[in-house]
Amino acid sequence: MKIIIIGCGRVGCGLAEALTLQRHSVTVIDRDPATFERLGPHFVGRTITGIGFDREVLLDAGIERADGLSAVTETDETNAVIARIAHLVFRVPRVVARLYDPRKADIYRRLGVQTIAPVPWGVERMAEMLTYSAMGETRALGTGGVEVIELEVPSHLVGHTVRELTVPGEIQVIAVSRTNETFIPSPGTIFRDRDVLHLTVAAGATGQLRDLLGYA
Repeated sequence: MKIIIIGCGRVGCGLAEALTLQRHSVTVIDRDPATFERLGPHFVGRTITGIGFDREVLLDAGIERADGLSAVTETDETNAVIARIAHLVFRVPRVVARLYDPRKADIYRRLGVQTIAPVPWGVERMAEMLTYSAMGETRALGTGGVEVIELEVPSHLVGHTVRELTVPGEIQVIAVSRTNETFIPSPGTIFRDRDVLHLTVAAGATGQLRDLLGYA
């Protein structure tokens, strides 16, 4: 996959290294070329000095062919502008923005942008959001200790119950959207084809969720 990362701070650097190790094609953009010195020896991607929301800089980075973009600069406002340009102008399939103020999460969501709060597992989670297409819309609640994930029920779970996708304290199906109706399910509710599931997932439990969904 071709991924663009805007901002080479601690999170941007960690994300670049993680994605490079996964053999993705990574381009990092930052206005300060000195920040690129933070990239470790395993990074074999491309670096571009420039402003992350500058059209020419984004075109030079190959945004028209990008599979994902992560905006992890130092300010929410800049990340919002970059994310909106990537999502609405260049139609990048996966756009994730770092969010310092979780109270702004709804604003990002209305823009169609996934967000991640600055918590210790941020790099790992952001890499997952950029590269795992099976996982649907994801947004953090509060300080990021809990996420809400929306996805279409996998075919192998059709006919199974909510109880089978529940891990007390970690994974819970809080609602099901079916045809033109959204309802709160009971543990015995049976999944149907094309159901959209709304789940709350504790931080660090996304790997367990992928196992249950068969995405591992």
